[in-house]
Amino acid sequence: MEYTESTRQKKVARLIQKELAGLFQRESRNLFGGAMITVTVVRVSPDLSYARVYLSLFKVEKPQQLIDEIKLMKKDIRRRLGEIVGKQLRIVPDLDFFIDDSLDYFEKIDRLLGNA
Repeated sequence: MEYTESTRQKKVARLIQKELAGLFQRESRNLFGGAMITVTVVRVSPDLSYARVYLSLFKVEKPQQLIDEIKLMKKDIRRRLGEIVGKQLRIVPDLDFFIDDSLDYFEKIDRLLGNA
């Protein structure tokens, strides 16, 4: 079964990605010790109640530890996001955060192929 996102899901995902990126950019110095956090992908469930947020982390010694910290703050992050997108979305989706390791994967493949 192939999964395709609806136009609404894509719009909501783009909105969340844009606003979370701005939020992380503004708050990373205060909350995350200056780590650079990039929101690479957001996937929203068909009913728009849940969003998987993939983050690329730079200048981070222990990426999983930072993701765990972000997960502990997810209620506050969702509230702040709601303040920003409240006019555009009726319900702010429940957020779940994951490390986007696709760049690491591509670098590993590149090294294995002898291109690095």
